Amino acid sequence: MMVFTTLYLEKKAMSQRIKQLILFCLMAVCIASTTVHAEGIKIKSFEMEKVDGEWLLNTSFQIELTPGLEDAIQKGVVLYFQVDFELMRSRWYWFDEKTIFAQRQIRLSYQPLTQQYRIASEGFSFSAKNLGEALQAVGSIGGWRVIEANQLDPNRSYTAGFRMFLDLSKLPKPFQVNALNNRDWNVSSDWYRFPFSANGPNLIKR
Repeated sequence: MMVFTTLYLEKKAMSQRIKQLILFCLMAVCIASTTVHAEGIKIKSFEMEKVDGEWLLNTSFQIELTPGLEDAIQKGVVLYFQVDFELMRSRWYWFDEKTIFAQRQIRLSYQPLTQQYRIASEGFSFSAKNLGEALQAVGSIGGWRVIEANQLDPNRSYTAGFRMFLDLSKLPKPFQVNALNNRDWNVSSDWYRFPFSANGPNLIKR
């Protein structure tokens, strides 16, 4: 009886250690997964506002670069971020129709002589003291006219969507090859889509 009890307790203790080991492994996987996905682009907020019959997009993206991309900027590589906006009209008899498609590009570079970052977009340019400040500026889109009054049918319903991504096609050729073989260079947000109507509210926000 004593032998049986001892074996039972040892088996129970071993089972508990196995469970603890499995739990530890799962926690490690979760932490590693969080670390892997820490970099990228996320949509923090957005609003579409109707002004004089036209629709303006204001949005804010959170941009986190991988160490490889940060190093590339320091070495003089210019990064081009692109924001896409599209307006789709549903058709029951065929594929959805892309009514409007607009693009906006933001250029980010580093100036070694002044030790400042340069952001340029839509004919405007300004400087930032550090990378965090520069990325915050890159991710801030304000007053972007994406829809004109005569482009909408008031009797139709639409689906609007937008995203931001790092345009790898604008990188120097050697870096393009590296980017194709390195997932760390594929920095993009998901598409954010929402229903849209010309007769809806004059302010849409999240």
